[in-house]
Amino acid sequence: MKLVFEIEPVEQARPRATRMGRGIRLYDPKKVSVYKKQLGMMCRFQYKQAPLTGPLMVELNFFRHVQSSVSKKERKLRLSGSHRPVVKPDTDNYIKSTLDGLNGLLWEDDNQIVDLIAHKYYSDNPRVEIEVTQLNELHN
Repeated sequence: MKLVFEIEPVEQARPRATRMGRGIRLYDPKKVSVYKKQLGMMCRFQYKQAPLTGPLMVELNFFRHVQSSVSKKERKLRLSGSHRPVVKPDTDNYIKSTLDGLNGLLWEDDNQIVDLIAHKYYSDNPRVEIEVTQLNELHN
């Protein structure tokens, strides 16, 4: 199954903390929280079935904007895929925010993901593409 979410990927940032009486409550920064909510809404619109169960293989493609400060030549190289993003944010931070945002919607919990492939690209059309395959434990 393949889903495309027309949304600029957002990296998972360090949680923020606030005091609650004698305890501390951790929460996502606003940018991350908004991303996860929007991703969830898009997922509910495209995927109307029960969350997937069992072991999963997931492939993620993150497409981000090209920085406006680069030359036309460099921009062309980036959009063609010749030059890939080797700048922050890190791919693993994109993965974390995206997988967390789809918990309980696309899959029951992201701990079901046993195989994971992720790619980072430049594009004029920022988006997140997700391909999910349910693995049959009998055919290992």
